[in-house]
Amino acid sequence: MSRDGLLTVEGLIVQFGGLKAVDAVDFSIGRNEIVSLIGPNGAGKTTTFNAITGFVRKNAGSIIFDGHRLEQLRPYQIAERGVVRTFQITSLFPNLTVLENIRTGRHMWEKVSLLGTIFNTKTKRAVEEENLVKVQNILEFVDMAAFQHVVASNLPYGQQRLLEIGVALAAEPRLLLLDEPSAGLNDAETQVMMELIKKMRDQGITILLVEHDMKLVMGISDRIVVLNFGRKIAEGSPDEISCDAKVITAYLGERR
Repeated sequence: MSRDGLLTVEGLIVQFGGLKAVDAVDFSIGRNEIVSLIGPNGAGKTTTFNAITGFVRKNAGSIIFDGHRLEQLRPYQIAERGVVRTFQITSLFPNLTVLENIRTGRHMWEKVSLLGTIFNTKTKRAVEEENLVKVQNILEFVDMAAFQHVVASNLPYGQQRLLEIGVALAAEPRLLLLDEPSAGLNDAETQVMMELIKKMRDQGITILLVEHDMKLVMGISDRIVVLNFGRKIAEGSPDEISCDAKVITAYLGERR
């Protein structure tokens, strides 16, 4: 377990019928770390993500974020505490512009009374102005300012993935869970994604990602947790994981 843990997962079990998709998994993430969760298809990676973010219920174990248990909270309550995720498939509003998509990620912070909305009060206008400034900052951060008025469905796929990161950043995450952020990207786009992930960490955001691109994983991870058939089989630095016999067997087979 890492020092100064921001997220601690202990004895996590998620069971569907007779199948244990996640079986007694333990790991922790320190503040400002980049930790990758890897493993063959069906290893339980996305189910672990779903349990942390409240999209599936655990059967046993604990999930503790910054000293508070998350297991009984709904996804929006977990997001309000600063645990935000992306998905394998882009989850944008295709008919909204880039700017409008990022504004949707600010909905938790646009808390204005009904009277304020009806009468367009000074407080409401101040909240809107503050949020627009933050949206513009995010557009600059993900290098999408030049495309802010473009409808999301008209963007190339690589830029749609960047926009999805922007929407997640609008929720002001302290822990950002990225589910296969490089899926469908070419080499140049993957390099851009790697640099963006590093830049987010430099801004104080802790990162947990599920990823199949081993070049990306080895290039940005502080630590790697490896799952196979729902169980943790290894944890360590990229160098340690790349030489671990159990990991090599899980990916390449017993013979290799």
